[in-house]
Amino acid sequence: MRTVRGWFRETTGGLPRTFWYLWTGTLINRLGSFVLVFLAIYLTQARHFSAAQAGLVMGLWGVGGAVGTTVGGTLVDRWGRRPTLLTAHLGAATMMLTLGFARPLWAVAVGALLLGTFAEAARPAFGAMMIDVVPERDRLRAFSLNYWAINLGFACAAVLAGLAAEAGYLLLFVVAAATTLVTALIIFVKVGETRRAPTTSAVKGGTSGPPRVGALRTIAADRVFLGFVVLNLFGALVFLQHISMLPIAMGDAGLSPATYGSVIALNGVLIVVGQLFVPRLIRGRSRSHVLALASVVMGVGFGLTAFADAAWFFGLTVLIWTLGEMLNSPSNATLIAELSPAELRGRYQGVFSLSWQVAGAVAPLLGGLVREHAGNATLWLGCAAIGVATALAHLLSGPARERRATRLRRPEVPVVPVTAVGPPAPQSAEAAATAPAEPVPARTPA
Repeated sequence: MRTVRGWFRETTGGLPRTFWYLWTGTLINRLGSFVLVFLAIYLTQARHFSAAQAGLVMGLWGVGGAVGTTVGGTLVDRWGRRPTLLTAHLGAATMMLTLGFARPLWAVAVGALLLGTFAEAARPAFGAMMIDVVPERDRLRAFSLNYWAINLGFACAAVLAGLAAEAGYLLLFVVAAATTLVTALIIFVKVGETRRAPTTSAVKGGTSGPPRVGALRTIAADRVFLGFVVLNLFGALVFLQHISMLPIAMGDAGLSPATYGSVIALNGVLIVVGQLFVPRLIRGRSRSHVLALASVVMGVGFGLTAFADAAWFFGLTVLIWTLGEMLNSPSNATLIAELSPAELRGRYQGVFSLSWQVAGAVAPLLGGLVREHAGNATLWLGCAAIGVATALAHLLSGPARERRATRLRRPEVPVVPVTAVGPPAPQSAEAAATAPAEPVPARTPA
């Protein structure tokens, strides 16, 4: 018992109160995070759209998400974390209800586009808040705890949504909107603005405070960071097939939406049971090696879907790629944290989140085309090949990323936008970061 209590204190103790308010908001929000998970089934079974039309709608969600993360990242640095997050949540709740009542294809498509924009605009703001309030030494366990909350909510939501879908899909949209509003209320009442006001010396030196015009050009010139973003894009193209093509594959195997909900809930259950032990397991290990292993395991899990023909087999594949996801999430989040200069935190988060949104737009379209023209087996075996190739790329690019992270930890090394004028002042010792993305569309691991 003492060992359990000691582990619990080591895992959860010492984190700021604001973090726990954000954590609670995450948990409540993810209890209603099933709209995108069941969107493909809803569009094909309830609205009777074709698979191509469903893929188009889900692709537009991704396009909206790309716009949302880009605009959201800019607003986070210029307007503030809190107003950006509140606006995004209120807009997302409104669009969830709108999408639930939409009937023509054009209305559904516009609703998905706008919902993706608002929902994903919240991601950079939430990530910046997390890093603002959590010290660098505690970020690995803070990210793991937050990801644990995401998947606890997701595990419950997937099962409940599968049952609710049998009664009526409109209920899914109403509940999702309600949980989003509750999260916004928690932020409004309990969480203040976390962005630090620029100091006089920082404004003169140009290393803190509001980013200047050349911020995006600075990011565009950051090859190490952009290389990591590209690798995340390829991993996301594989991972997001569980939202778009997996429910269709299970439907072709004669399995019901409720069965899909139960099978995909295994993902959340495994993470809830095991995610809190992952930080201790990977602590002190090379992040690039961990990310490479995660890519291989996820690739194998999705690759085995090519041979699945029963609920238990689909469940087994979900458990395998979930293990890879559990390894990927905390390493991914802490590495992005150390690759992001503090004064450009929101925009770095926005660009990283953009990889998820691009994948959200491309994954269903690409998956549908491959499945239609090359077959189901080719799709899933191709996912395995991408996983292996991504793992090799992580091993090759890892040393450069760690050197970059080490340089940014040094307060005497400034990182300024390329158009900044004036002598650079020492950069704050505070490390910048981003939080996991899952998702998530519905649930995005970062």
